Amino acid sequence: MSAKPHVLLLGGTTEANALAQALAEHDIDATYSYAGRTGSPRPQPIAVRVGGFGGVEGLAAYLRRNRITHLVDATHPFAATMSANAVTAAALAGVAHAAFTRPAWQPEVADRWTRVADIAAAVDALAGPSRRVMLALGRMHVDAFADRPQHHYLLRFVDAPDSPPNLPQFSLVVDRGPFGVDADRELLRHHAIDLVVCKNAGGTGASAKLIAARQLGLPVLMIDRPVLPHRLELHGSQDVLRWLGHEASSGTERGV
Repeated sequence: MSAKPHVLLLGGTTEANALAQALAEHDIDATYSYAGRTGSPRPQPIAVRVGGFGGVEGLAAYLRRNRITHLVDATHPFAATMSANAVTAAALAGVAHAAFTRPAWQPEVADRWTRVADIAAAVDALAGPSRRVMLALGRMHVDAFADRPQHHYLLRFVDAPDSPPNLPQFSLVVDRGPFGVDADRELLRHHAIDLVVCKNAGGTGASAKLIAARQLGLPVLMIDRPVLPHRLELHGSQDVLRWLGHEASSGTERGV
């Protein structure tokens, strides 16, 4: 009989939270790792650590030192550095590795998407006359848009920033998702938004703004996901449990 799994879950997403609950319910030994960028991380039903690992070598050392058997990367689809490090570190430590990620969004018939490769391309695409732009990107990449100071930006952060964003014209909403379509439609109307800029995060928790933009006929500047090394990708908590060698319980799955 194989040894019981000891899981390191790289989290910070709705999917990671749902998986943490499933791991706890199945009494699987696991630790939830937060990167430390959120001021008030959500409590979890499994052990929690907060902070970085010190790159690939630091993560590999952590895996060895703590006798981790399975590394599950459930970070944001745009956490490219962490995800690439996870692939390499798992290989170095001889640990099984899988990504628990949400499928990317696909445009529907009524959508008005323009797709760009990255943040720099999104900034370039905003050349031109002044508009009212919702930057649905979180706070990490906002300052890049200071190169397009002619626009008024609507920002929505999980936590209030320690210092104001480096933008001459902006409105800030501090709120935590998941968000509803009706509320996001009213938000876009209230701020007279002309364009939504967002990353293709996928999933349902952040899709309300896209549905609202579709209903209002607003264009969306969609930033494609980064290219990552080859890895096993799973899309449901039950898939992860089966990968770990546990039978998934019946019932409706949450948050994936």
